Amino acid sequence: MSLQPVYLVDASIYIFRAWFSISDDFSNAAGEPTNAVYGFTGFLCNLLEQTQAEHIGVAFDESLSKSYRNEIYPAYKANRDPAPEELKRQFKWARSVAESMGLSCFADDRYEADDLIGTLASHWRERGHPVCIISSDKDLAQLVEKSDTWWDFTRNQKLNHAKIKDKFGVYPEQIADYLALTGDAVDNIPGVPGIGPKSAAALLSHFDNLGEIWERIDEVQHLSIRGAKSIRKKLGEHREVAELARRLTCIETRVPSALENPEVTRSELDEARLNRLFDEMAFGGMLRRRCLQTA
Repeated sequence: MSLQPVYLVDASIYIFRAWFSISDDFSNAAGEPTNAVYGFTGFLCNLLEQTQAEHIGVAFDESLSKSYRNEIYPAYKANRDPAPEELKRQFKWARSVAESMGLSCFADDRYEADDLIGTLASHWRERGHPVCIISSDKDLAQLVEKSDTWWDFTRNQKLNHAKIKDKFGVYPEQIADYLALTGDAVDNIPGVPGIGPKSAAALLSHFDNLGEIWERIDEVQHLSIRGAKSIRKKLGEHREVAELARRLTCIETRVPSALENPEVTRSELDEARLNRLFDEMAFGGMLRRRCLQTA
């Protein structure tokens, strides 16, 4: 008998989505914006209503501006503006709402939410559970193995291991290498200059991974890739850049804090705490009822 799936939620994606899509006129009696946490709470209700999940973990970014990757490369995510206090406050509220709904929440002051999800995915997969990663971030698709699913919940797009390649051009286990070659402008990660998505996918189709590219680099110039000779030269000149980027794009799967208590079984909803939070944020009865009905 197969075990129930473990759902792992990339909270930041859905908090940011609500922050940008819902007016900040949504506020409490003190005039503090509540739009991001309102949208996030609605997302949690939708997820629980659709899945009836019994095993669910929600990963938060403790810090929006630092991680162990900044120790490796100080410019990592340096292109992003600091999060305003109004958003930081809502991240804390969002976690409190999730906890009050009985959901296991995870955060770490050195590792990102992606790494927490990677660690939990590895832990529960080893114990026989299929894993469903709730996110629209392609970086997290690298975690998908044969029994797993990557679910862009907002677009209702579910991808298994094979369909990841159809969407992104490479298999899940190649995504970190792919991003190391192309770079990732969103996270300010450098790549190999002149290598774009098509060239990177073609290289990984032939060589499987970065290690094989370096071992057989002289083959590159003979491939049927546009500009193959110049790509061979660029790879040789920028090997250190690609290897640095690979350290940044690879998701960690052994975060100590997540392994200390990896439990994701849903606990009882704390109605009193949820009501206090909703009173503080001035949320109406409809969302309150939906949350209570998910118990």
